Amino acid sequence: MDVVVVDYRSATAARDFARSLRETGFAVLVNHPIDYSMVQRLQREWLDFFRSERKWDFLPGEGGQDGYRPMEEAETAVGYSKKDIKEYFHWYPWGRQPEAESRVAREMYDAGFSLAAELLSWVEEFTPTEISKHFTMPLSEMINGTQRTLLRILHYPPLRGDEPEGSVRAAAHQDINMITVLPASNEPGLQVRDLSGKWHDVPCDPGSVAINAGDMLDYATGGFYPSTTHQVTNPTGDAAKRSRVSTPLFLHPADDVVVAKGTTAFEFLRDRIKQIAGVELQK
Repeated sequence: MDVVVVDYRSATAARDFARSLRETGFAVLVNHPIDYSMVQRLQREWLDFFRSERKWDFLPGEGGQDGYRPMEEAETAVGYSKKDIKEYFHWYPWGRQPEAESRVAREMYDAGFSLAAELLSWVEEFTPTEISKHFTMPLSEMINGTQRTLLRILHYPPLRGDEPEGSVRAAAHQDINMITVLPASNEPGLQVRDLSGKWHDVPCDPGSVAINAGDMLDYATGGFYPSTTHQVTNPTGDAAKRSRVSTPLFLHPADDVVVAKGTTAFEFLRDRIKQIAGVELQK
């Protein structure tokens, strides 16, 4: 399996993108509208934030989804017993946020949201009628008015060598949402698993953007666009001494949107969060 690199400016971009998403659940875009210098600024500013003590001022309140999560509160992927080696910040337009770093976070949020809406329209255009006739509404309209779309700013710290045996930066998992917009990280490590169980590196060229289908798109299309398992591996050698910063934007439908089979986006998300984290999501 090869993750296809799609030139956003190509006359066949929409078709090529939809085909790659169908065949692999992933695609990589180049020559897209997201400014790479902005992505680099986002990575630099937030890496400084994670290295500072200010992060402790943004711990979430009781039941809160926004704010800073330390390594001790990192997820344990379904089927695994060890926590991921990471800390992260959940950035929402409405949430608690550091003022200085949030200017570039807002730029990324808006740029990623706009691109995602266009990509979902590409998906609609090249989805067979026997699949699309079951959509409850156009896919690109499902994300209108949502409060759930999340910019997740992840810091994978340098490895010290004393990590618990078997722990990794991000264990194999699938994303819950519709699609994920992931600008190239400052370090490689992202891999996707094919149907035979083999892992493949996702291209991480500067300026590229990886797009993957999530569980909600898989559900809305009856599996036509598969939610593909992916992971972030532990680096070796000198790379193990460097931080990795990743800034995925998770596109969610509005809570009341019926994704498929009478299930709303909120119900779908609530059930998955409970399965993964054991907590009850509140509206």
